[in-house]
Amino acid sequence: MGHPTLEFSDCYLDSPDFRENLKCYEQELERTSKFLKEVIKDGNSVINAIKAYSVAVQKFSQTLGVFQFDFIGDSLTDDEINIAQSFQEFSGLLQEVEHDRMMLVQNASDLLIKPLEKFRKEQLGATKEKRKKFEKESEKYYSQLDKHLNLSSKKKETQLQEADELLEKERVNFYESSVEYVYQIHQVQDRKKFDVVEPVLAFLQSIVTLNNLTVEMTQDFMPYKQELQLSLQNTRNHYESTCEEIEELMNRMKHRSQIEKMQSFLPMEGYLYCQEKWALGMSWVKYYCKYHKEDKVLVMIPCEQKTTTKQGLMQLTLITCHRRKTDSIDKRFCFDVETIERLALSEGDRKLWMEAMDGKEPIYHSPIHKQAEMELNEIGFKFVRKCINYIETKGAKQEGVYRTVGSNIQVQKLLNAFFDSANPGDDDLHRSDLDVKTVTSALKFYLRSLSEPLMTHGLHRELICAAKSDNLDFRISEIHSLTYKLPEKNREMLEMLIKHLVNLCSLSKENLMTPSNMAVIFGPTLMRAQEETVAAMLDIKFQSIVVEILIEEHKKVRRSSLEECMDWVGVNYIFKLQLHFQLSTFDYNSIMILVHGVIDHNHDGRVEILLNSVYCVVEKKRRGIYQQMSDR
Repeated sequence: MGHPTLEFSDCYLDSPDFRENLKCYEQELERTSKFLKEVIKDGNSVINAIKAYSVAVQKFSQTLGVFQFDFIGDSLTDDEINIAQSFQEFSGLLQEVEHDRMMLVQNASDLLIKPLEKFRKEQLGATKEKRKKFEKESEKYYSQLDKHLNLSSKKKETQLQEADELLEKERVNFYESSVEYVYQIHQVQDRKKFDVVEPVLAFLQSIVTLNNLTVEMTQDFMPYKQELQLSLQNTRNHYESTCEEIEELMNRMKHRSQIEKMQSFLPMEGYLYCQEKWALGMSWVKYYCKYHKEDKVLVMIPCEQKTTTKQGLMQLTLITCHRRKTDSIDKRFCFDVETIERLALSEGDRKLWMEAMDGKEPIYHSPIHKQAEMELNEIGFKFVRKCINYIETKGAKQEGVYRTVGSNIQVQKLLNAFFDSANPGDDDLHRSDLDVKTVTSALKFYLRSLSEPLMTHGLHRELICAAKSDNLDFRISEIHSLTYKLPEKNREMLEMLIKHLVNLCSLSKENLMTPSNMAVIFGPTLMRAQEETVAAMLDIKFQSIVVEILIEEHKKVRRSSLEECMDWVGVNYIFKLQLHFQLSTFDYNSIMILVHGVIDHNHDGRVEILLNSVYCVVEKKRRGIYQQMSDR
């Protein structure tokens, strides 16, 4: 229930009810004053907390913004570029949000604190002043009234009149203060409905507006977030596949035979101990030596610094290298270079140095045990076709097809049966004891065991460089061109495999194998560096990009229509070729065959000139330096 209305007429009566009503209003005003104190205090706490939070987030965003990822290798994938820029994107988003938040903090005091403090000081403060005046005038009036009532009737008339006038004056002052007090109470009660609520509403509106802006920024951020999540997943997949390869390489590098193989690479380099003459006799000094066989230069870098002598890099021109017939030096693994004895780290190390320097000592080689390798022959094609037919018939929609690995025993059993020298290619893959993962693992094993990878060692570096290009159109066109450089058997097998992978990826909703996921598996399967190094392992991610482009852009890569040829060499050239050879379409390979065929047989001098022009234009286009040529 609300408070009773205070009427101005009640001020004359000043009844107990009037006083009781005033007391109720005064309590309400006191409660309002305490409430405003709490609101102002808590509001300042909120503003300070927001300010501190915003400052902390801005510091966090600055820390993110200045960090730069360092990557191994000479180039980055699109996913790695996206990840490398992610912290800057995060920083930009946070800075944008916190800029708006700081604007809120700066305006918060004007929106909330100052209006409430103004109302409390001006309105509630004025009411308190009116109340003090009312209480003062009330005390004076009733004190005068008591005195007036106690006057003796025997007083002179003039004295009584003066007393009446004084009482009337006090009564008027009391009445005026009472009316003004009641008026002020009404003013405060009405004004607090909007003077208190409006600042809080404005403050909340600014917070809601900021939240709405944050929601909009979040929605704008969602596409980037999804793209980044995909990049992170792809990078994680590349890491998992690369990590396994690097671990295998590490284990192989630990093997003694591999260490000796590494040491046999030229230029020969490693640690040697050199016998030198010192004041107190001979001493063996450790050097790191590099021998360049072409110019017979031996570079020696001292590894032990002596305080008594000044040592620096030495370059010696080799004249002779030999081992003494007798062990005249009381050390093992010694050999002579010019007049300075060298002490290797081991017998094997000494032999390698001697071999590198063409030393006069027999060179011993350890026998090489060559493992059996798969070949890209008719049996291999038959095996791949049967595997593809089996997988597309029974496992196209199987979740994780090609990702799940079959039993090694079953895989070897299948390969041994199919490639049996007695009856090669006679094994039936549709027998009941086979499962899809065994067949997929066998197919991958066959492709990885080829004596040369399907996409050849010779094209490996060019394909990796194409995958590293920042220009997507160039990547596609360059990989397109390079696939035509493959030998005919390799290209035929590649087209068959890519068509198979495209069919499987079209069912990615069921088997969860997207082109990116499939490329992670078949990148190392179809491509392989000739030399296994950590750098080569780190390029596996670019092998995956090559295969991903072959799958996603298979229509562009396989396209060899007349329109494409026109784009390459000009309409008039192709038209003349078409008339001369009466052919309807050309691809790059066909043009090259025609060029070489006509030039070799020299059927027509004019055609030879024409085909030479076509050859030049096509080659320039393939090398990315194509310039528009006018019709001759």
